[in-house]
Amino acid sequence: MANLKINPSRLKGEVKIPPSKSMAHRAIICAALSEGLSIIENIDYSDDIIATIDAMKSLGATIVRYKDHLEVIGVYGVPKKAKDFRIIDCNESGSTLRFLVPISLLFSGSSKFIGKGNLGKRPLTTYYNIFDNQGIEYSYEEGNLNLIINGKLKPGVFEVEGNVSSQFITGLLFTLPLLNGDSKIIITTEMESKGYIDLTLRAMSDFGVEIINNNYREFIIKGNQKYNARNYRVEGDYSQAAFFLCADALGNDVLCQDLDLNSLQGDKEVIDILERMNVVFNSKDTDVKGIINGELIATIIDGSQCPDIIPVLTAVAALSKGTTEIINASRLRIKECDRLAAVTSELNKLGAKIIEKEDGLLVTGVEKLKGNVEVWSHKDHRIAMTLAIASTRCEEPIVIKDYECIAKSYPRFFDDFRTLGGDIHEWNVGK
Repeated sequence: MANLKINPSRLKGEVKIPPSKSMAHRAIICAALSEGLSIIENIDYSDDIIATIDAMKSLGATIVRYKDHLEVIGVYGVPKKAKDFRIIDCNESGSTLRFLVPISLLFSGSSKFIGKGNLGKRPLTTYYNIFDNQGIEYSYEEGNLNLIINGKLKPGVFEVEGNVSSQFITGLLFTLPLLNGDSKIIITTEMESKGYIDLTLRAMSDFGVEIINNNYREFIIKGNQKYNARNYRVEGDYSQAAFFLCADALGNDVLCQDLDLNSLQGDKEVIDILERMNVVFNSKDTDVKGIINGELIATIIDGSQCPDIIPVLTAVAALSKGTTEIINASRLRIKECDRLAAVTSELNKLGAKIIEKEDGLLVTGVEKLKGNVEVWSHKDHRIAMTLAIASTRCEEPIVIKDYECIAKSYPRFFDDFRTLGGDIHEWNVGK
C-alpha cells in the first residue's frame, strides 16, 4: 500500500495531456485486425493499454513497443495464428474485456479471460445471452473473472441494451464486419455514452471499415470487410484533461496542451459543463485553459453520456455556490469501485456536503475544504486523481491511501502534478 501526502498549493504551468485511452484501445484493435503494418504514435503505456496490447498479441498480432509508438502487424497479415487455447489477462480493464470477448470468437479454439480487482463483478449478461442464442460454449465464475468461451461468432441480428455499457456494442462493432455475412445490431433501450460509439465508428472508418448508424437505434453491418493498416496518431484525452480543466475551475492556472477542439470524445463535455458553472475557456490551436468568471455556480450534470468525469466534477460542485444535482449516473456504481459512494465518502471527509442518491448525487457547495485527514482512493484511479485536485482547495494537508492506482490510466499524473507546483511526498502512516 502506497500513501501520498499532499500539502495544499496552487498549480500553475503547462501540461501535455496524455493520449486518449479510449482512442488508443480502438486504434490498437483496428491495427491488430488488419492485414499489414500499422504505426500508432502518441501512446501512453497505462495498465489498461498494456492489457489490450497483450490481448491482441495473444490472438496472433505482432506488436512491438517503443517509447511513444507501436508497430503493429495485424493478425490477417502474417501466417502466425492464435493458439488453440489462449489466456487473455484483462488486468482491471473493462474495455479490454468487453471489446475482446466477441473479437476472440473470430478465431478457432478457446479463450480464457482473467482479471483482477472488481472486473469480475462487472456484468457480462449481454454476451451470455448471445452465447446462448448461438450455441457458443462458455463457463464463468460468479464474482471473479474466470470466463472460458469456445466457439465462433456467426452473423445475424443482435439485440443489445443501450443503457448497460456501450462497450458491448463496440465489441460487436469491431467483430461483425469480419464475419462472412451481414449483421444488424438493434438497440433495445435508450443509448447512453453515445460519444464512445462515435469514437469506435471513427476509428473503424479510419482503418477502412464502414458501418451504417441509424440514429443509434440500429447499426447495419456489411460482412466480409477488411481493416486496412495505416499510420495513426492518438489524440489527447479529455477524460484526463478534465482533472486539470477542473483544477482551473478551482482557481489553479493550468494550460492543457494537445487537445483537439473538434474531438468526438464524450468527455469533452467537461468544457460545456464547466462553462455552465461560470468558467470561461481560452483556446489556441490545441491549447486550452479555464478561468473562473466571478464565482462558481451550481448546475445539473447528466452523467449518462460522460460517467468518467463525474468524480472530478463533483469536486468542483462541492466548491460551487448552490446545490448541484448529478443525475443518470447509476453506472458509476459498477466501475473500478462504487464511484458514487466513494466520491461522497472521501470528499465529505474533506468537508464537502454531498448526499448520495440511488443514481446520482446532491452536492451543496462550501467555501473551502478542510484537510488534515486521511482519504482513500478505493484503489480507483479516478478517485485518487479527484482527491489530488481537491487538495488544491484544502486548508491543510491530506494523505491519499493507495494512490498508485493511477497507473491504470495516467501513470505520470503525479509527475505532472509535481511539475505544476504540487507539493507531494511519499507518506508512511504511523511513522
